[in-house]
Amino acid sequence: MTAQNKDGGFLIREEDREFFDRELKSFVPDRIFDAHAHLSAPGADNELSIPDWPKPGLGYADYRQLMEMLVPGRQIVSFFLSWGSTPERIALSNEWVGREVAQATDCRGSFFVRPTDDPEWVRQEVRRLGLHGLKCYHAQAAVAPTWEADIPDYLPESLVKVAHEEGLAITLHMVKARAVADPVNIHWIRHYCETYPGMTLILAHSARGFQPAHNLEGLPQLTGLDNLYFDCSGNCEPMAHQAIIRILGHQKLMYGSDLPISHFRGRPACAADSFVWLYENSPVWNAKQMTLKPVFVGLEHLRSLKWACWSERLTDRQVEDIFWNNAARLFG
Repeated sequence: MTAQNKDGGFLIREEDREFFDRELKSFVPDRIFDAHAHLSAPGADNELSIPDWPKPGLGYADYRQLMEMLVPGRQIVSFFLSWGSTPERIALSNEWVGREVAQATDCRGSFFVRPTDDPEWVRQEVRRLGLHGLKCYHAQAAVAPTWEADIPDYLPESLVKVAHEEGLAITLHMVKARAVADPVNIHWIRHYCETYPGMTLILAHSARGFQPAHNLEGLPQLTGLDNLYFDCSGNCEPMAHQAIIRILGHQKLMYGSDLPISHFRGRPACAADSFVWLYENSPVWNAKQMTLKPVFVGLEHLRSLKWACWSERLTDRQVEDIFWNNAARLFG
């Protein structure tokens, strides 16, 4: 069975509802502060298009509708991240996020930056749009391949200095093959956090620990940084979250949906010293003993977080910290 939303086209399947009721209904708290979700302006970018979603772009109203499919009945606010691949699309997206956040006064938003942006212009635009953070991405780096870029290649120190002076949060999706275990990444994370204590650095996707071995190796070298936080968005490996909780404390971890990735079907899975993404069209779902039905990535992610909290014996209050209190304190 499927249930169709009022706009037609986008389908939530019976297996999604059964998964939530069986695995998550008793775990997910009543209040959620989503520290990592993307909005996109109509025409700004198609890279983050949800399969079968009938509308152009994603606004605040769309976000609420989609999250009701994922975690029904919960009170939700968000830190929205701007997104774009070209200067024109980035400009559209930044304006869109500023406009949408202005209509949702309990939410916060970030400004997408390129490494070539003038720092003073970024400062003025963040103030003008009423935003609270910066979002960078390796694809803007002028190196090849960008997946091996150093952090300053796409997040230059001049922009970190602006974030420090303005009290902004920076969401960083680090790259390099070994993520947070890479010594160059460790160097720049420590340098930025220690040199610019007025900014908050958020390592996305549980430090991009899609291979949890990298977290176990690298995180012990990032202790003692008061302004370092993590969102767990999109990561479906319990040990990635568990490593953060055990090494740095549950107060450092925040829930993130990674919408719209949350509404793709499948999951990332660790393998060897890396990871792979399995989507609905990946040829892996017809096992010998059964036909598997992939559910939303966001549901797989929530179950991984549940397992991590159970393994670390977190109390209900500590689970509520991850889902609400940590982000609510950080974003005021």
